[in-house]
Amino acid sequence: MRVVIADDAVLLREGLVRLLTESGHEVVAAVGDGDALVEAVVTHRPDVSVVDVRMPPSHTDEGLRAAVEARRLVPRTPVLVLSQYVEVSYADDLLATTGGAGGGGIGYLLKDRVAAIDEFLDALARVAAGGTVLDPEVVGQLLVRRRRDDPLRELTPREREVLALMAEGRSNTAIARTLVVSDGAVEKHVRNIFTKLNLPPDATHHHRRVLAVLTHLRA
Repeated sequence: MRVVIADDAVLLREGLVRLLTESGHEVVAAVGDGDALVEAVVTHRPDVSVVDVRMPPSHTDEGLRAAVEARRLVPRTPVLVLSQYVEVSYADDLLATTGGAGGGGIGYLLKDRVAAIDEFLDALARVAAGGTVLDPEVVGQLLVRRRRDDPLRELTPREREVLALMAEGRSNTAIARTLVVSDGAVEKHVRNIFTKLNLPPDATHHHRRVLAVLTHLRA
């Protein structure tokens, strides 16, 4: 894969460059601020970008805002965001770009996950392929924010489990393996979820999956 890295922490940035290069990927740009990220994405059109949420000058959400801008200028460009802490509003803002022309290819992971190299590389590959990958801790905190008017209230406990695993970016086969059920059972649960959430039947399966995950996260 051709990768852009954006992180103002030199040690982490260079560590990611080395990790990805040794894993057979090409790092086409490694930058330290949001403006440079946007320029690199527009110039190189990478397969995926790895972006730190907090970058100069204020170290708040510059990286996230730059990622959103990059996806506006280069629709559907895959982005994997790394954050030191779970920041639910940032995850929600990023996921909102999966609607319309934005498409999928979105990930939000805690930086600690980079230490689990195989898992990190797998998440990066799934995002590059157009998938949505969320850190389990992000999913957990989003669930805590669930409002009383829960749009998921019609779902059974098992369907909620399936939807939570979908939100982590897992395929039906991976969900079946995790829950120790058949692929057919998972497919049935997914169809029920789509129906109960009143997702448009004329949309593609992938788009309905993204819409289901967004409903889950905003509930």
